[in-house]
Amino acid sequence: MLKKIVLHLARTKEFPEGSRHHGYEFVAPLDGEGHLDVDGWQKEKDACKVHRFWQGEDDENGHLIRTRGGKWAFSYAPGEDDDEPIFKFMQHQLKEGEYISITEHDGVTRPFLIVTIRDHFHA
Repeated sequence: MLKKIVLHLARTKEFPEGSRHHGYEFVAPLDGEGHLDVDGWQKEKDACKVHRFWQGEDDENGHLIRTRGGKWAFSYAPGEDDDEPIFKFMQHQLKEGEYISITEHDGVTRPFLIVTIRDHFHA
């Protein structure tokens, strides 16, 4: 089933308390245990969208993709220049209160807290 997942920046040197003004909202199919459902992603690729919000920067919209190397990333435009790899995405059990790491455009890997996971319905 497709889920809408909200991530907020976790504690970093720049943001010792984390930040709800920096993060991502994305849609992905999860299995009953909270792992990415690859078959579901294959069937619902177009619905697996990402919205990046970062205070002081323009919002970005893109998709959850699988790279040629088999890794998972957020991508905002064709080509690999803007891809943001998600560290060990297949191994993660996505549930509220857990963390995932994303390597952003600037090459820095940052931790993000999973704030909410809700059912996502689309037309």
